[in-house]
Order: sequence, then structure tokens, then C-alpha cells
Amino acid sequence: MRSLLLTALLPLILFADAHIFVFHRFGDAQHAATNTSIQTLRAEFDYLKTNGYEVIPLSRLAKALKAHEPIDDKWVVLTIDDSYKSFYQNALPIFREYGYPFTLFVYVAAADKHYGDFMTWEEIRDTAQYGELGLHGYGHRHECHLVPYMLKDDTDRGLLSFAKELRRVPRYYAYPYGEYNPEVKAGIAGYGFELILNQNSGAVNADSDPHDLDRTALTGENLIAQKLKIERLDTEWIAPLRWPEDGRLKEIHAKIAPTYRTAEYFISGGEWVRVPVKNGEIRVKTDVKLALPRSRVFIRVGRKQASIILVKE
Repeated sequence: MRSLLLTALLPLILFADAHIFVFHRFGDAQHAATNTSIQTLRAEFDYLKTNGYEVIPLSRLAKALKAHEPIDDKWVVLTIDDSYKSFYQNALPIFREYGYPFTLFVYVAAADKHYGDFMTWEEIRDTAQYGELGLHGYGHRHECHLVPYMLKDDTDRGLLSFAKELRRVPRYYAYPYGEYNPEVKAGIAGYGFELILNQNSGAVNADSDPHDLDRTALTGENLIAQKLKIERLDTEWIAPLRWPEDGRLKEIHAKIAPTYRTAEYFISGGEWVRVPVKNGEIRVKTDVKLALPRSRVFIRVGRKQASIILVKE
């Protein structure tokens, strides 16, 4: 009887979706675009606790992906980018109060150069008692603008300071601004990081690429309930993979499951458009002037979603 139940549940387990969320500042109303109020943070944590979500360390997700273990729909991973001082002063006590693990992605130059709005190395070392640490680049550069030797220099400097100040090699990397292109992805992957995280709003399942894990931003009002509904759309992006030379997006081409008949796409500044799916492919000719130097393209089927960030290079 038990084996029959496990067999029935196996598809649900294999195609479950965990969620990685990213925060930046906390209780810092002067920077509203990247801020989460303390009231909102508590409300989000209460929602997770009340609704049976398990906040796990990033290392637990890494282990499951590496070992091809089942991913749980109730798993949530919390990450913080940039190592702003407001995390240490305002949010860390709340993470500790709730007992929630986290990964802090360190903006290394800010600690090296003692930028006032950012955590010191002493504060980062103290934080490491309660959570995991990852690398967020040395200079927090727009990496799509860097030629390979510049990307290598930035990453090498970050790793060197990490080793000097923390006596460790980071296992995880998060792209500054969530921005990358094929060359940046290949360059960072070459360092052997266990996981590499983007900022494409989505979810994570057993088929996710450990070197291209989707994270969803939690900034502003309490939207966690809505964002937990997002499921991962297994997608092979063919076009676009980078910013078009003339700034005009001419095509959207992606492969998804052949069982889908229709999908929708969205380009920053536009509206959702329904398109047919033929033999598992979305192929749409467009002629859209990208409205922002950092634009997103989304594809969705119901609650399943994939996205990509295009950065003017």
C-alpha cells in the first residue's frame, strides 16, 4: 500500500518547485526601490511559518540538486545581496529570532574600502555564525560590460579578499544586478562554484541548472504569497540571449514542453501576448524597441514562468 502511495506521489515530488528569494536593504526608507520594511519582513516570515514552509539553507538545496534528490514544494531559500549594513543592524536579529537560515552575498570592495553604507569585515565574520556566505563580485560591476580579462580580474580579487578576511573559499556566486550573458556565465562557471544564482524571477526544480538558478526579488510590499505561486517553466532559450545590437528585439525563440499548445510572452514596458506553441517551440517575430537599458523577457504557461534579463552592452 505504501509503495502504491509513493508511486502516486512521485510525479508531484519530481516536479515540485522550491523558491529562492533575494533581499537587499531592510528598514531603510531612503532607498525604497531596494528596501524591505521591518513590518513587511515580519509579515513575510509569519506567512512562511503559518503556511508550513520550510526555510532551508542554500547548502541543503545544493545537496539535493547534486544528488538528484527530490525537491520539496515547501522549501524556501532566503538570500541577501550586497551586504548592506541595514541587514546587519535591522534584519539579522529578526532572522535569528525566527531561526531562519540565509546566504549573504558579499560585495567585497565595499568591505575592503570601508564604504559607510555596507558591512565591515568584522560584521561579516559575525554574520557567518548564523548563515552562509557567497561571493557577489569584487567591485559589483555590470558584468555584461566587462571583457573576459576584466571579469577574471574582478572575480580573482574577490576570491583573494574572501580568503584573506574569512579564511574560506565561497561555494556560491550571485551575479551583481542579476545580469549576465553567455560569456559572463561561462567565465564565472569556470571557477567551479557549486551554485550560481541569477535574478530571473522564477522557481527551482530538480531539472534546474545549478549554474543558473532563478531568484525572485522580495522588495517593497508583502508579495510573498503571490510569488510563492510561481512555478518553474523548463525552458531552453534560443533567442534572445543578449541585448540586440540596434536595441530592437526581433525574435523570441524558446523550447518548452511539447504538451503545451499556447503560451504568453511579456517584454518590459509592454503587455502579455498569447502565442501558439508548435512542437514544443515558441517562435515569434517581433520588432520591439527595448524601453529600458535593463529589460526583461518573460514566458509563462499558467503559473509556470521563465524569464531572462537583457542588458545594454
